[in-house]
Amino acid sequence: MDVQEKATLGGGCFWCVEAVYREAEGVISVVSGYMGGRSAYPTYEEVCSGTTGHVEVVQLTYDSVLIGYRDVLEIFFATHDPTTLNRQGNDSGTQYRSVIFYHSPEQRATAEEVIRELSAGKTFADPIVHGGGTRYGVLSGGGLPSAVF
Repeated sequence: MDVQEKATLGGGCFWCVEAVYREAEGVISVVSGYMGGRSAYPTYEEVCSGTTGHVEVVQLTYDSVLIGYRDVLEIFFATHDPTTLNRQGNDSGTQYRSVIFYHSPEQRATAEEVIRELSAGKTFADPIVHGGGTRYGVLSGGGLPSAVF
């Protein structure tokens, strides 16, 4: 049985998100990159221009016996502000939007459930930002478009 799974998350500057998950028990690897944009291999400068549509993300490989996807998401929501559109702290721009890219229908369902619970429980003083006509930032499955790692 394969216990290694992937999660792809954007919570602002990828270096900050990467640092958090490097310390999490059960996380095997963390790779920073760009995702969700219109070009296949954007440069850092192109992404920062705000014209490519990419978001800074980390892709985790984790041992699902040691840490579950829900745990991964709980860390995600505890370590960034999902209530600000295109901003985390002093970092501003569309590449810093808060986003979850799911890898399976089960991950999508779990992400939507966690978001509903956080919203219902008023975990944050402000509402969680919903953008792009989706339930949260961008929930994207399938081929995980424009991934650059």
